[in-house]
Amino acid sequence: MSIWGKILGGAAGFAVGGPIGALLGAMAGHAVDQYRNSELAPGGEATRQVTFTIAVIVLSAKMAKADGVVTKDEIAAFKRVFQIPPHEAKNVGRIFDMARADAEGFEPYAEQVARLFQGRPQVLEDLLGALFHIALADGSLHDRELKFLRRVAEIFGFSEADFDRIKSSHAGPDAADPYTVLGVRHDATDSELKSAYRRLIRENHPDKLVAEGLPQEFIDVANEKMKAINVAYDRVAKQRGLS
Repeated sequence: MSIWGKILGGAAGFAVGGPIGALLGAMAGHAVDQYRNSELAPGGEATRQVTFTIAVIVLSAKMAKADGVVTKDEIAAFKRVFQIPPHEAKNVGRIFDMARADAEGFEPYAEQVARLFQGRPQVLEDLLGALFHIALADGSLHDRELKFLRRVAEIFGFSEADFDRIKSSHAGPDAADPYTVLGVRHDATDSELKSAYRRLIRENHPDKLVAEGLPQEFIDVANEKMKAINVAYDRVAKQRGLS
């Protein structure tokens, strides 16, 4: 299912709550009252999907603004990663424009998503990965973008080591330290190396991501990360003479 399949205007504003619900409520106004239904009950899967979708738009917009200007490359990257159907383009554009007014105030949105997906770190990791993809769209990762991403990772509950691993997996095979991509020390044993590699492959397998309810757009981003993991392991294995 596309990530945009559950944007329902006023319904989302009523059911979601928190800063994301407030944002949608401001857009929908009195229309909120017209969409009270059990499908979008707080805590339900539909509400979770709406919250996730809006968080993607808001955090993407604020991250793009983190270095002071939203570039055409960043907007193009957002559209490329998240394939927006024509009938949702207006809604997405309105939310994106509201959010990109400045880069401040992103923490409450990140905190709401972190609470909603507590216990599902892979969902949060792939959201962070999508933000890295947009940040790197103009060819470089600016200090303010890196600070923004580091703070989001902290709110999501990732350690500094986790953040370094996620960052390296999106930096490209030439720029990344293969050990960091695999989340192991340079003095890790061959057994530790193979164990870490197998765990990352298992956690990022497309079937697992589908089971988590991630849309196709995020599976595509995760597949790019899988390639980086495989390249990193191949480089280290070749250096060590592993079969």
